[in-house]
Amino acid sequence: MKKNRYLLCLLLCGFMLYFAVPRLSIQAEGLEGIFSISWLAFALIVIAGNLTAMLYSPKTAAKKRQQLKVNKKSRSYY
Repeated sequence: MKKNRYLLCLLLCGFMLYFAVPRLSIQAEGLEGIFSISWLAFALIVIAGNLTAMLYSPKTAAKKRQQLKVNKKSRSYY
């Protein structure tokens, strides 16, 4: 469920970058250049965070399901 959210955030960030990068001028002087560089830096941080969360998420749900199967099979009635 959470992986779907991370994927959606990545797609939205890519969509915003697709429209924003041609309009941002990195070589501009003053506040416009600072804004462009900071906006791109924050976008890269968002991408890195979502990729990290997707790739390194714990696999607890699969372990819990496997444990439940083992617990059900291990019951013995005397």
